[in-house]
Amino acid sequence: MDLVTKTAELDAACERLGRHPFVTVDTEFLRETTFWPKLCVVQLAGPDEAVVVDALAEGLDLSPFFRLMAEERIIKVFHAARQDIEIVWHRAKLIPRPIFDTQVAAMVLGHGDSISYDQLVQRLTGDAIDKTSRFTDWTRRPLAKTQIDYAISDVTHLRAVYLKLKADLERGGRSDWVQEEMAVLTSPDTYSQEPERAWERLKTRVRRPRELAVLMEVAAWREREAQSRNLPRQRVLKDDAIAEIVQQQPKSADELARLRSLPKGFERSKTGEAILAAVAAGLARDLKTLPRIERERPLGNGAAATVELLKVLLRMTSERHGVAAKVIATVDDLEKIAAADDADVRALKGWRREMFGNEALKLKRGEVALAVENGRVTAIDRNASDRSGFQGG
Repeated sequence: MDLVTKTAELDAACERLGRHPFVTVDTEFLRETTFWPKLCVVQLAGPDEAVVVDALAEGLDLSPFFRLMAEERIIKVFHAARQDIEIVWHRAKLIPRPIFDTQVAAMVLGHGDSISYDQLVQRLTGDAIDKTSRFTDWTRRPLAKTQIDYAISDVTHLRAVYLKLKADLERGGRSDWVQEEMAVLTSPDTYSQEPERAWERLKTRVRRPRELAVLMEVAAWREREAQSRNLPRQRVLKDDAIAEIVQQQPKSADELARLRSLPKGFERSKTGEAILAAVAAGLARDLKTLPRIERERPLGNGAAATVELLKVLLRMTSERHGVAAKVIATVDDLEKIAAADDADVRALKGWRREMFGNEALKLKRGEVALAVENGRVTAIDRNASDRSGFQGG
């Protein structure tokens, strides 16, 4: 076990790890009080070596680590990779490729939706991870031996988990399924922090184009402010405040002062002035240039019932094939399938269509019925059955 604190040591370690077909990767970081995650520790392991890199060591240059992440002949193995990759993207403007996410692989193999790392380790290796160091202060120096041991165990256990999952995927012919999921994790769009697109992240509902224009401007202002000040978005302006601003569209300090979601005196601050300017910019936008507002169509009684039947079919399919339901289809997918046979959803494409989508369409059309036999839900082909008790949904 090595604690790396110097650039030369990191360079040598990455050179050794780069000789192998894969490397397991994990990071420890803090972001509770910042917009950008503060990288504290990087853990790396190959088949016969593991190192802990003190990312806060004085004078340490992480370039050798980023070069290793950019090496496309080496598989980079993560568990729940998104935040780790986001750090690499932010610091080096590169996305590790190819990657293998053990959480995704576990879902494809039926280990449940978004299984935690320690649960997966316990299930596949029988080992229990000591979690006492997980929430320690990773910015304090020197790092304690318990912290280093914990950091090392993360990537050495990950090594064993990866090899087991990889073998199970190959044996079940599901390796390609995981690769489809990796395309999202390796897309730059996944990590985009463009202020102009910040509104897409918000759940604020807008019904009119003018509301959308104000939402886009206020969300963009908050994103720029959070990034420049390195503060969490909610510390700059809370989501519920944005929702009220979009609805009320204040044009003066007095109108801003009437908003219940903003603290008293906020309207007299520079932030208040900036928000009013963002609202004015939104109100001045050409509505013809705005994205189209997707209208939510309430499901009728028949469609709502169809969705409920599709949920049962999805769960049955998930259990039968040993694939997490979340990987096969989402509730949004089911609602779109209920509304249209040609819905543009992943559940109606590729292996998902073969496993679930075709059967879902048959169920919707009444060609398949669901029944309970011996305590289990089964699908019955109504065209091949004389039963009259199953009328579909």
